[in-house]
Amino acid sequence: MGLIFRLVELLLVIVPLAGAIYAAWRGISALKKPESDPEPSLPTSKSQAAQWRTITRVADEHNRTDTRWLEYELDAAKLLDFPAMTDMRDPLTVAFHRAKLRADLLRPGKAEDLLDDPEAARQYLEAVESYASAFGAAENEARRRRRNAFSRAEQQRMTRAQSLLRVAADPGATPQERERAYDLARSELDGLLVLPERTTAALERGIAGELDT
Repeated sequence: MGLIFRLVELLLVIVPLAGAIYAAWRGISALKKPESDPEPSLPTSKSQAAQWRTITRVADEHNRTDTRWLEYELDAAKLLDFPAMTDMRDPLTVAFHRAKLRADLLRPGKAEDLLDDPEAARQYLEAVESYASAFGAAENEARRRRRNAFSRAEQQRMTRAQSLLRVAADPGATPQERERAYDLARSELDGLLVLPERTTAALERGIAGELDT
């Protein structure tokens, strides 16, 4: 009977000790085992919110740059103050128009579409950044140069065309006055400067609307 008790006491000591030794062995094995690549984390609502903020910021920047360019396109008189903005012989102007075209082509139908397409979002982000940067560079150069690239006679023609275009855009002038001023302005600019299609279309629509009434 005493022997049995001794065996039980021995077991009570050995079993916990064996468990401790096994646990220690598992710990050492885990330390020696090379780390496996972490599982890719699924997008969380927090990361998606950050992505959405980036997309909307880029879309807003696209719209702001479009608005800045529109101020030139819809104001022929202003455009003639800074003719380099449409001078396709200037590398900065060419770069701006190319960057605008690419940004416009990559603009999504809905901003939400970019949430599920990281590559399209990346391309759009880069395109808008290039567009805004190229526009800023072209505008700064155009404001620096103004009409200095033109001869004195050419600058005088542009000044006359500018005055005539103000009449053509003036709703207070008669339809006939506006139409004649527009024709004379185009003659002054012939061979000197080409106005953007949007600029001429806006003027012509305004004049045609007056003539139709």
